[in-house]
Amino acid sequence: MFSWREDPGAQCLLLSLLLLTAWEVGSGQLHYSVSEEAKHGTFVGRIAQDLGLELAELVPRLFRVASKTHGDLLEVNLQNGILFVNSRIDREELCGWSSECSIHLEVIVDRPLQVFHVDVEVKDINDNAPVFPMAVKNLFISESRQPGSRFSLEGASDADIGTNSLLTYSLDSTEYFTLKVKSNDEEIKSLGLVLKKNLNREDTPKHYLLITAIDGGKPELTGTTQLKITVLDVNDNAPAFERTIYKVRLFENAPNSTLVVTVNATDLDEGVNKDIVYSFNTDMSTDILSKFHLDPVNGQISVKGNIDFEESKSYEIHVEATDKGNPPMSDHCTVLLEIVDINDNLPELVIKSLSLPVLEDSPLSTVIALISVSDRDSGVNGEVTCSLTAHVPFKLVSTYKNYYSLVLDSALDRESVSSYELVVTARDGGSPSLWATASVSVEVADVNDNAPAFAQSEYTVFVRENNPPGCHIFTVSARDVDAQENALVSYSLVERRVGERALSSYVSVHAESGKVYALQPLDREELELLHFQVSARDAGVPPLGSNVTLQVFVLDENDNAPALLTSRVGGIGGAVSELVPRSVGAGHVVAKVRAVDADSGYNAWLSYELQPGTGGARIPFRVGLYTGEISTTRALDEVDAARHRLLVLVKDHGEPSLTATATVLVSLVESGQAPKASSRASAGATSPEAALVDVNVYLIIAICAVSSLLVLTLLLYTALRCSAPPPEGACGPGKPTLVCSSAMGSWSYSKQRQQRVCSGEELPKTDLMAFSPSLPPCPISRDREEKQDVDVDHSVKVSNFYLFFPKCLFHSSMFPLFWKYVNS
Repeated sequence: MFSWREDPGAQCLLLSLLLLTAWEVGSGQLHYSVSEEAKHGTFVGRIAQDLGLELAELVPRLFRVASKTHGDLLEVNLQNGILFVNSRIDREELCGWSSECSIHLEVIVDRPLQVFHVDVEVKDINDNAPVFPMAVKNLFISESRQPGSRFSLEGASDADIGTNSLLTYSLDSTEYFTLKVKSNDEEIKSLGLVLKKNLNREDTPKHYLLITAIDGGKPELTGTTQLKITVLDVNDNAPAFERTIYKVRLFENAPNSTLVVTVNATDLDEGVNKDIVYSFNTDMSTDILSKFHLDPVNGQISVKGNIDFEESKSYEIHVEATDKGNPPMSDHCTVLLEIVDINDNLPELVIKSLSLPVLEDSPLSTVIALISVSDRDSGVNGEVTCSLTAHVPFKLVSTYKNYYSLVLDSALDRESVSSYELVVTARDGGSPSLWATASVSVEVADVNDNAPAFAQSEYTVFVRENNPPGCHIFTVSARDVDAQENALVSYSLVERRVGERALSSYVSVHAESGKVYALQPLDREELELLHFQVSARDAGVPPLGSNVTLQVFVLDENDNAPALLTSRVGGIGGAVSELVPRSVGAGHVVAKVRAVDADSGYNAWLSYELQPGTGGARIPFRVGLYTGEISTTRALDEVDAARHRLLVLVKDHGEPSLTATATVLVSLVESGQAPKASSRASAGATSPEAALVDVNVYLIIAICAVSSLLVLTLLLYTALRCSAPPPEGACGPGKPTLVCSSAMGSWSYSKQRQQRVCSGEELPKTDLMAFSPSLPPCPISRDREEKQDVDVDHSVKVSNFYLFFPKCLFHSSMFPLFWKYVNS
């Protein structure tokens, strides 16, 4: 059409257009538009084609659309490259009152990487009706107001833009008022009600008008508000608050006199009609009046009571400003007071016990108590956690929100710990944190799981014979670590037979105290050891029990006098008659007194003494101190009397000593006058002596071995027994009698079933004598008299050998006497 070569201006214009087109295509900037509230699938634009992209390469090049805030409103169909509406688009929600509203999209493709920017303009439609701030508006107009007076009204608002938000107003037909709208430079319309004629309160005290707002959309949408006009007298300017609503935040527990807010109103009048008095609305609740104070002059609202968030989270306070005109005029404002919570409430714990006390054999996970916690604060200040005292056999289990169960976590043992003082701590999440504690006293109830126990399994008791009936000899005591009836111990005998009699005929035990009594006098010669058991049982269900063994040793008392054995030859009045030849020399045994003692030990150790004759005559006889053998002290001669009456005193070594007296009649005859007696005596003496001499060597060896073993046993037993003295009974089961230095210069202990050897308090001797119980007396017939004499004589010698052998063992000076005794 023109020659660009000839026109330089045309050349520049064409070049500029080409550069602009190339820049737009390179930058990928596209613009589309879509109406709000468009349906799903509404076509927006052929985005792929407009960007110069082939449909076949959309998927391989990973074509995608992204938006920072509204990526789901629009979507691209990858099959045809069309941009369409994916979900509802509300322009007012996206952009509010802004006149321009668009959705910015970023289109990204790979291979090579390219980014295109797309703006989709959202067009407004008339979908919002005008809305007035109040459905009913109250106006108070003095009747003194002049025509032409203007009363400002708050107009309606429309969320749309453009012509859709252009509003026109209309007023119901009335002769008193008209509606005027003014526009300023910012195109903001001010709505006002203009008085056309004077008002007369007496004619019409109230006027009701309806204002309608119409927007400019197609179709039109409308909104209405009602005006309620009250005609007032005289005072024609009412006070006006700076703000109709005051929003204030106040921390709870604010101290008294804390300033909350200051409300302010002004009045255009002058004089007293301008003076304003502030007051609370007459309909205000007593609760608000008790918590807040309003200064009537300066409008300051301050705290005068307790402000508690948990009691009320907010307050709505209505304040009136009234002038002093006649009649007075007033205005109203509202103070919205929000109370801010602080962490000022301790958590609360409520414990409900379910099963107390707790049996010590309760299974694990047994529920002991239920615990509920709460906190009147809000947010983190009201979040509560619970914990329990450490190192206790219990734990807290959360059941539901702020509910916990106190359960058994490990086994209980009342005998170890009988009760637990648990402390449950509830702590909130405030800063600083507050906590509260509650104590739970858990008592462990006893079950019968422990049997009564004695301190020892066996007790040894020593009781002297001939005790009084009913004598207390010992007290058994068992301890049960259980409680109450489970620890109530009763005692009883474990019945058995003692020979032909029942045990209960000898002893009894008190069921409650455990005292053991001897029901009858005990005779050691009949019963040396009483062995029995005492049972201890508690009162639990089922009962538990245990036994203890008592060994009661009956200690000997010197209650038996020596008993003389029957002689071979009977004499007058029980005396023993012996015929002795005058030719015998010194040391000849003419007779022997035989006696036994039913007692034992020292009480059975017999000694023989020859009583001096009448008139002080010298008797040529003597008696062995411990053998009872009567022998000559010298050779007999003619001057000696033909008959001698010898009194032999036999006594034991008891305290006090008991005695018996034997009478021996010795007749001195010529050698030829008593052959039978001599032969008989010879037979009685020679035959046993010969037999004894034959076994002397073997007997000495055996006796030495046995005696050495006996001495060693006694020494060991003494060391063990003396280290722990036996318990004593009420009857004084005394310590064994200590035999001190005697005529032989020795001491001894009684050899009973159990032997005890101790050292005395006096100067100790090196001699030791051990005794066997003496043989009891038994009748001997005349026919067996001679044989019995030999047997008794032999047994007495053997017994006396046991008596004297230890002394000979320790005293070398006594060895010739011992050897002579053996040979005799």
